[in-house]
Amino acid sequence: MKLVTYLNFDGNTEEAMTFYAGALGARITAMMRFGDTPAAEHVPADAQDKVMHACLQLGDDMILFACDSGCVPGQEFRSHEGFSIAISTPSIDETERVFAALSAGGTVTMPLEKTFWAERFGSLVDRFGVSWLINCDLPT
Repeated sequence: MKLVTYLNFDGNTEEAMTFYAGALGARITAMMRFGDTPAAEHVPADAQDKVMHACLQLGDDMILFACDSGCVPGQEFRSHEGFSIAISTPSIDETERVFAALSAGGTVTMPLEKTFWAERFGSLVDRFGVSWLINCDLPT
């Protein structure tokens, strides 16, 4: 069993997933558009190029899915509230790199700093409205 986060965006999934791929050092393994599906004839013309499903792969077992909401009747985009994506990084350097990359154009809600539970911890809301918690564990 695997737990996977699935994000919905307001028409900018491709931009967000490209941003995350660069920030996290991941790769996009799928980018299916509404216009490429068997139901394409039922999708409004302005939504044909929107993303129905995208997959971002980080390492062997970390996956982030996403799609554009509001492209077909009955689906509306709702803001990213009530959750955060947490990342554990292997080193202070990687923690600082990921934090800087994800916070570009976003809002830092807690600056990256040493805490009683971590070598570094910080939180941010990225430029797409997604909340992130970045953590580098204390050495054991």
